This record gives sequence, C-alpha cells and structure tokens, in this order.
Amino acid sequence: MSFRSFIFWPHLVCGVAAGIVILIMSVTGVLLTYEKQMIGWADHRRTAPVEAGSAALPVAQLLHSAAAGIGETPAAIAIASNPTSPALVTAGSRRVLVDRYTGAVIGDSAPKLRAFFRVVTDWHRWLALSGEQRVLGKAITGWSNLVFAFIVLSGMYLWLPRVWAWRNFKAVAIFKGGLRGKARDFNWHNVIGIWSAVPLFFVVISALPISFPWASALVYRIAGETPPAPAPRSAPQGSSQPSAKTSPLPIDGLDAAWQHAATKTDEWRTITLRVPASASAPFVFTIDRGNAGQPHLRGTLNVPRTDATTATWETFGAQSPGRQARSTLRFLHTGEVLGILGQTIAGIASLGGVFLVWTGLA
Repeated sequence: MSFRSFIFWPHLVCGVAAGIVILIMSVTGVLLTYEKQMIGWADHRRTAPVEAGSAALPVAQLLHSAAAGIGETPAAIAIASNPTSPALVTAGSRRVLVDRYTGAVIGDSAPKLRAFFRVVTDWHRWLALSGEQRVLGKAITGWSNLVFAFIVLSGMYLWLPRVWAWRNFKAVAIFKGGLRGKARDFNWHNVIGIWSAVPLFFVVISALPISFPWASALVYRIAGETPPAPAPRSAPQGSSQPSAKTSPLPIDGLDAAWQHAATKTDEWRTITLRVPASASAPFVFTIDRGNAGQPHLRGTLNVPRTDATTATWETFGAQSPGRQARSTLRFLHTGEVLGILGQTIAGIASLGGVFLVWTGLA
C-alpha cells in the first residue's frame, strides 16, 4: 500500500462516518457568520431619531426605568458609543432595548432574529438536543469536529498534486467548466479543499477547547500554566428557572463610576455593567474597543464604591499567556478576533466545508 493510499482510506472513512454532522456544523456556521451585526442592525432600526441638543439620561435612571417597565431586576446594561443606539438591558432570560433619552422600554431586542439564531446555535452545538441530552449532542459535535481536523490535515496532502508543476497544480486548483458527475465533484472537492484548507483548519482547531475540557486545559499547559478549575455546569436553556422579580437596585454612586469608566479611553465602542450583587460590591465595567469578539481590545475596570480614584484596570496584555491564548482561540473559531474580515473568512471557510462534505460523499 502506498503512503497516499494509507492517508486516503482513513480520510474517506472519517468523511463518510462524520460527514452528516460536519455538514450540519458547516451549514449552521455559515448562518451564524454575521449574527451580531444582524441583531445590532435590527435593534438600531427600532430607535427614534435623536433631537439636536438632547442629553442622554443617567445610567442609573435607565436601569430604574427598565426595572419598572419590564417588572424584573436588570442583571446588566450595555451602552454603545453611538449616541443613537439604545441601551441593551439584560433581565432574566430577556434582552430589552431602552431609549437612552426618554427611558422608555422599546421592547425585546430583535426577538425573531434572536429566536432564529438560537435554533441555529442549538443545532451547531448540540444537534438540537435539549436538557440533559445536550451532553450527548456536545460529545457528538466535539468528536466530529476532531475527526474533521484530521480530514482537513490529511486533505492538505491529498488535494495537492503528486508532482509539483504548474500544469499539475492548475489541474486541481482551478475550477473546470463543462464537467459533469464525478469528474465535476472531484474537481470541486480539490479546488475548494486547496483554497479553504488553511482558514478551515484554524476554524476547526480553535473549536476543540470549546468542545473538550482536556483541550482547554492543554492550552494553559502549553503556556506553562496550571489550568483553572472547571466552571460549574449551568442549567440547560429551556429548563425552568426562577424569575428575577423586581428588587431594590444596589447602584448608589453608579453615575459617577460610569463617568469614570467612560473617560478611561476615548476609543471605547461599548461599555457593559453587570449590576452588583450588593450595595457594597464594586462596579465592574467591561470596556470594549472592538466588536465584542476581540479580547485584545477589551478591558475590565473595577471601581470601588468608596473611592473611584483607586479603580483597577485590567487589560488583555495584563492577563496570563494561557488566558490570552484561550480567549483568543474562542473568537478565532468565529473569526471575530480579526474583525469583520475574519468573520467573512470564517464564513467562507464554513461554506467550503459544506461543499467538501457534499462533493466528498458524492
């Protein structure tokens, strides 16, 4: 058996065995490419024009207005630097838009779009399984993704010509017109594989720490660090959870602390506050200069109640190498770490995965 055959048969068997799951993850990956931009666009369309000279309400007042309007205690609020964008308030399982100039509750944030992306995400992560069955769904998608990593790596060898010459490379790297049936599928499989292999490899490999605790721990160990303790399992979505009824908001001094956060950097795009658990807890702000998927452009400001001048500021660069690598890999999977261009590349690579599965099985 030649070395090429030794690589080809496992490549084929793995593709047939995991092809359907890989196809589902690839299709849903394409659909999720611009999720944040689409939701942001839908929310922005629902805002009323801002009159010249209007002043935005203090953040504490926005939180009180939101609590009164939705009947639940807000858990977090996010405000964009764009003065025409509404505030986004999280309360329980709801994300609600609040007019920053009147305090009026506009309504739930892009309810139809969020519902659609929630279904797509359920398929992408858990094959639409729910409750305790999500453990099984995550295991299937995780191992299928690991198999996909082998398929991509072995494909890098199989898709390239055996003899390096421009004529041979052109035969497998450029689409040919007029082909039908298996000849067309073979040509498409090679061309799409060659051009999408590298970005697809990074999309697939960066998903492993998301799927497997051992892969996440390995990132820290490679950086020479002890992996952090696993986070406690959260209740599955869709399970019954107690409703967050209205209770007093422990936000005395918030507006002064918010002003301190807003002046920390002139380049911020979004500031998010998680409502403190008690009246003595500090205000913790996440200040984002990127698209929410670029950890290197994000910092955390911890503002004590007693003295804002003693606030502590943690940037991406201050984090340990292991934590930096882990958070970067999380958003490398979606391409967001490289901005809109990275998202587009990841989306195109996922589309390439769709055609690789189809043409490979064919």
